Amino acid sequence: ISDDSPLPQGTLGVDLLKWENACLHHTDAYDNKSLIVRRGQDFQLKLMFDRELKDNDRVVLQFSFGKNIIPNGILTLAGWHSVLSQCDKPTKSNGTLCLVTVVSPADAAIGKYLLSVKTGANVYNPGNTIYLLFNPWCKADAVFMPSDAERLEYVLNDTGYIYVGSSAKIFEKPWNFGQFEEDVLDSCMYLLDKSGLKPNFRKDPVTVSRTMSALVNSNDDAGVLFGNWSGNYGSGTSPLAWTGSATILQKYYKTKKPICFGQCWVFSGVLTTVMRCLGIPARSVSNFASAHDTQENLKVDIFLNERGEKVDKLTTDSVWNFHVWNDVWMKRSDLPEGFDGWQAIDATPQEISQGIFQCGPSPLKAIRSGEVYLPYDSKFIFAEVNADKVYWLVKNVSGKDKYIKLREETKAIGKNISTKAVGKNTREDITAQYKFLEGSLEERKTMDKACSFLKCSDMVDGRLTSSPLTAGIQLKTDGEKSLWPGNPIDLKIIVSSPSAESWTVSLTASCQLQSYTGKVEANLGFIKQTVQTEGKPAIEIPLNVAADTYIKTLASVEDELLIKVNIIAEVQETGEKVSDELTLTFQYPSIKVEMPETAKINEAFTCAFVFKNTLAIPLEKSKLYVEGLGFFKMEIFDEGDIRPGGIFKSKIICHPRKAGEKKIIAQLNSMQVKGISVEKIIFITE
Repeated sequence: ISDDSPLPQGTLGVDLLKWENACLHHTDAYDNKSLIVRRGQDFQLKLMFDRELKDNDRVVLQFSFGKNIIPNGILTLAGWHSVLSQCDKPTKSNGTLCLVTVVSPADAAIGKYLLSVKTGANVYNPGNTIYLLFNPWCKADAVFMPSDAERLEYVLNDTGYIYVGSSAKIFEKPWNFGQFEEDVLDSCMYLLDKSGLKPNFRKDPVTVSRTMSALVNSNDDAGVLFGNWSGNYGSGTSPLAWTGSATILQKYYKTKKPICFGQCWVFSGVLTTVMRCLGIPARSVSNFASAHDTQENLKVDIFLNERGEKVDKLTTDSVWNFHVWNDVWMKRSDLPEGFDGWQAIDATPQEISQGIFQCGPSPLKAIRSGEVYLPYDSKFIFAEVNADKVYWLVKNVSGKDKYIKLREETKAIGKNISTKAVGKNTREDITAQYKFLEGSLEERKTMDKACSFLKCSDMVDGRLTSSPLTAGIQLKTDGEKSLWPGNPIDLKIIVSSPSAESWTVSLTASCQLQSYTGKVEANLGFIKQTVQTEGKPAIEIPLNVAADTYIKTLASVEDELLIKVNIIAEVQETGEKVSDELTLTFQYPSIKVEMPETAKINEAFTCAFVFKNTLAIPLEKSKLYVEGLGFFKMEIFDEGDIRPGGIFKSKIICHPRKAGEKKIIAQLNSMQVKGISVEKIIFITE
């Protein structure tokens, strides 16, 4: 260090070349005034001095991380490098400008750094914050993703879809991930600080993703979202009202208190946002007919009473019509070779892992091959897509409950595992990435391997074949699988037997209103009838439920509900029992969006939302939630009660701030109908 000619502190300046660096580091979309760069990739800055530098001058860049200054000046101990070059001759107006190239290690700790410049005895602190993120473009980074199209989708795309419904009827739910919106990056940095992860652990995407799966729920650590499945959301925002993650993270960053309320797709949407924001490639994944196996025996027990109604209180296991979690992309240097790539993580608080509600990352390759001994939480995720579904009839015999096994379904769990396709606004089925084809030899071997690590020694060895029944009774249902709210349920249960003999069949069928998690909200009715087959090819039995029977419950529960029909047929001569289950989903009128196909930056345009209630029932206390990334934050329109045939038209003025393809999302919720959503794409030009 040259002590005889120190550089005066007051004549020093720093230009972080924010725009130039941001473009090269794919961080130009962040709504943040600071420099944002990715690790393992060089960035440049300009230093200004009041005189020409001499050979014996020493200029030291210092980066402080939290409360600690990274040692050794130019950061050579931490693996950082900087090169001083291209110094201009001094002028009276701007002094000497020097271009400095800085490179961080590909495994540097993620977070906020404060830059200071030491010249001689002086330290210049310009107060420049630099955000350092994971780098999927850097081959040496553990999150490196080789495909440009996949990086564009899984890191840079700020909109997408989350898939909901049932395996028989899948709906796309438009979602604004909004990882580049104002305060979202700072919210993620706040979560990193809140986690208490030391710098060495902030290097590792395995640790960071696992930690964020815990912090996106509020259960142990006052994290982002408070989960609520009660059907009553008056003290917060209904999970069905959210259209994206940014509003949630912005509110959380402002208040530092958990946001009410979330359910699985909201947890997943927010976790996708956090991961993409930090630079870890991520996607939201929906598993249909998703098992929650609390006993690690790969069985989910469903209990039905003598009326055929599901009895919730008898089991801790459940099957959700759908469950949404996340996949994140990374190398797994902590595991044996062969488990790099997609890893499942889940922020929905279901089971405690290592003392807190967190889940993953678990390699998809481990789940697919039954290597459920590998960390983290592979057993639980394996069961979600592979458990068997066992139906039991609960009979009262002499005042005591007797449990009679009705059937065991080995192919009912883990259906149509879905995510948004790369570069397309369509659904991609990724079931084959999670499991082998049901009934295949590979699937059998996988189950055997998984069972060696689980408590499923009583597993029925008959996933490939089942013995035929003597009477051969078969059940089918005929009728619409989708129902307009306000219409009656009209189904036909068809009993058939290929046998020429006459059988006496006692048939019971129940109709229940349930949430997507399988929680019973109301019993709508049941039928009990005895029929004689007498060689008939088929017998039709009507199952009718008036609309008034379910409308009141629809209006009293703030969740989106569906109808489950359970059918049990018992052959009196042989004692054989056959059962079946049917899911009916509701369908809704659509929202129409009126706006131009293209617009220009800083030129306002009008967007109108038009809805006509084509249902036979009024929609009470209707609210329209609207969000447009790059245009406006979430707006709520109180539409009041919409009578049958009624129409509303709501308008909003949009002020585009960024060029490119943009989406506006609208969602309508009422007491009777929830979750009517629509999206509209517009192209913004310079």
